[in-house]
Formats: sequence, structure tokens, C-alpha cells
Amino acid sequence: MEQLALSTIKSHHVDQISTLKKEPEWLKQFRKNSFAIYESLPTEVSPLYNKYTDAKRMNPAEVSLVTDSQNSIFEALKPRLAELEKELHIIQTGTNIFRINLPEELKSKGVVISSINDAIQNHGLDVKKVLDSSDPNEDKYTALNNAAFNSGIFVKIPKNLILEKPIHIISCVSPDGSSTISKNIIIAEQNSKASIVQELYAPKSATQQAYIELLTVDAQANSQLAMTTFQAMDHSAVNFSTRNCTLSQDAKINWYLGLFGSMLSRYRTNYYLDGVGAYAEDAEIVFGDKEQSFDLSANLIHKKQATEGKVVQRSVLRNKSKSLFKGMIKILEGASQSRSFLSGRSILLDKDAKSDAIPGLEILTNDVKATHSASVAQVDEEQIFYLGCRCLDRAEAERIIVEGFLEPMSRTMSYQVRAWIAYLIESKWAGRDLVLKSDESLRAIVEVEEVRYKESDQIETHYKYR
Repeated sequence: MEQLALSTIKSHHVDQISTLKKEPEWLKQFRKNSFAIYESLPTEVSPLYNKYTDAKRMNPAEVSLVTDSQNSIFEALKPRLAELEKELHIIQTGTNIFRINLPEELKSKGVVISSINDAIQNHGLDVKKVLDSSDPNEDKYTALNNAAFNSGIFVKIPKNLILEKPIHIISCVSPDGSSTISKNIIIAEQNSKASIVQELYAPKSATQQAYIELLTVDAQANSQLAMTTFQAMDHSAVNFSTRNCTLSQDAKINWYLGLFGSMLSRYRTNYYLDGVGAYAEDAEIVFGDKEQSFDLSANLIHKKQATEGKVVQRSVLRNKSKSLFKGMIKILEGASQSRSFLSGRSILLDKDAKSDAIPGLEILTNDVKATHSASVAQVDEEQIFYLGCRCLDRAEAERIIVEGFLEPMSRTMSYQVRAWIAYLIESKWAGRDLVLKSDESLRAIVEVEEVRYKESDQIETHYKYR
């Protein structure tokens, strides 16, 4: 398929994608049905959120699709990929898989890390089960992904396996100017345990590029997943991501999301707590500047008894940036003894910054605990004045206030995740490239974060440098 603008895509183009990839008939029909739904749905399905959304900032006439993009990496990302060469990883660039590192030892134990195209051929039943669980009527861009995905990643952790090292997933749009619609699937089988770090990048571009993702997580009984996502795309790009996570009995997911890049980030995350004792914890950090827009939606759907969910979101906004936080707790019949918490808070560093929060509750049973909260505030000028009296200029004072604002979330993170977030915030504040790399600055941050909440280590450090 030639390079094609999203605004001109038709049903026969979807057929062409399926034919070129030699997909089975059931998937070809699945794509056609999803495309019909995509054409029928508005940009924002819910009338409650329609007046707030910035989704129309994505220009379908500029966003171009191909079935085979340029298989190369932009220059600023190369040092990061060199660091990961010996780590467990998969690197996606545009529609291609640039590199996979999966040791034979883990392959023999049943670990799968592959492209979605290979998974359709080799793990077709797993892929079909995940696709059938997706409801394209929920969202226009979910339907688009189901219809026109041209790339994707498949990860499967077999039952009873505990992975000691994290799996790194690096995704970047191609330097050739084309966009990516990615179908990503993660399956954690019974009693498995793994940590996954996802990084999203985009190069500087004269035209608008998009990374449109549908990520589905199947956390089976008693599995444990520690998920971390960093979005550090260039401001010329847009990023739409829908994340559907199904948790079976006693499954646990801890997900840390850091959004720093792109002109528009639209994230919709659904946690389906579908087994007794299932637990989901979601921590989201947004740092916006210039005219960036962040549209976040987090939904906790409790379907079984004694499930627990927690979503905590923090936004730091400068210049004319803005955020919209939409959250919903749904506790269905038969989900008694469940607990749920939803919180969205924003701090505005400039008068033109803006934030809206719309949390909600839908409780259909008794004997539950559910609460939500939201707050938006300008930076406190008294705090600025106080820090100014301690010889700090305004920029330094604002940074300290931001660190204190994010502090409660930091305590639940590993020292490595805290270091990465602090590094990206520092890079953005200084106007550097938003790419994780082990330079002197990151090493210094890691050294601090490693002992930050360990009292005994702090005492040893104190005596060491006294």
C-alpha cells in the first residue's frame, strides 16, 4: 500500500492491508467490521466529555499510513538503543521490528517476544481471543486500531515463570514521516511475574506524525505485572493510546505512566477487575509546557468480589499547556467488598495553563468503599516568596514545589522508576532531548534515589560524607 493520508482511508484499503500481510479470513472480516464502526463514531463518544476534548488537533490529512515504513532509527535515539543491546528487549520503528533480544534460555521456557504479525501466524488463538474481547464501539480510535493496525508487539510470559530482568519495549515512529497504528498484546499466564518498561519516541518532523496504540493486557490468575510507560515524543507528534487490562483472580498490576512529549496525548485506560482478589494500581504523571494537551481517562470496573483499584494522577502544567482528567469507578452487581480510589490533581505554573477534572462513581451494589477527589490550583506565591528568601530564583523555587507535589507518588515507585521520571522532568525543564540515557546526570539521580527512602542507608550516607 502506498503512503496514504488517514483522512482518505477507505474499506478497500483495510482489505489491502490484510491481503499484503497474508492474514486469515477471520481477521480480515474483523478489520472490515471495525472500520465500519470507526466511520460511524464521533471523535468523542461521550457527550459529557465532548466540549473538553482536543482530539481534533490530530490532522487526518497529515497523518499518513503505510504497510512498510523505513526501517531505521533517528539519531538521538541511537545511544539509548546501544545501552539496551544486552537487555531483554524488542524495538519497534514504524511498521517494522528493528531488533529483538530474547535469550535461548528464556525461549526454551516458553517466553515469547515477537511482532504481532508473527504472533498471528504462530499464536493465532491467543491473538483472536484478545481481539474478540475488544469492543470497538467504546471509542473511535479503538475501532481505527482494530481496522487498520499496521504494526504491533506480542509478549507472553508462560505460567509459573518469574522473570528477574525487565522486558524493554521501545517504540518510535519512523523517520520517513509516516505514522504507526500498533496492536500490542501482553499475556501473563497463571502464577507468572514480570516487569515491563515501555518507552515511546518520535523524531522532529515538519508534518504531523501519530503513534496510535491499542494495548491489551491479560493478567491471568495470581500473575503479577509491574508496568512502566514513558512517553517522550517530539512536540510535532500526536499519541493516542487505549489500554485494556483484564485481571483474573488474585492478579496484580502496578502501572506507572509518565507523559512528557507530543503536542497531544490522549490516553484511555480500562481496568477490568474480573476475578476475586484482583488488584490494580495506576500512577500517572504529566508534565506539560508550551501548547501541549493531555487528555487522560482512567476507568476502574469492578466485576467480582473483594477487588481493589487505585488511580492517582498528577499534572504539572506550564505556559499554555492543558490537561483533562476523566475517571470513573464502576462497581457492578456481585462485586461487594470491593475498594476503589480515584484522584486527579493539577498544579498550574502559569496563568494561561489550564486543567479540568471530571471524576465519577457508578455503584450498583452494597458493602463497598469507593471515593474520588480532584483539585486544580495555581502555584502558591507565598511558597515562591519563602523560597526566594532562601536565595532561590523563581525557576528553582518552582522546581522544588513541583518535587514536593510529586513526592507522595514517588514513595510507591522503585528507585529506578523515580530516577527515570526525575531525569525526564529535568531534561524537559532544561530543554534537552527527551530520551533516557545513562549519562552523568542520570547516574547522579540514581545514586540519590537508591537510598531516598531507606533510613539506614541515609544514615550511612550521612556519615560517609560528613
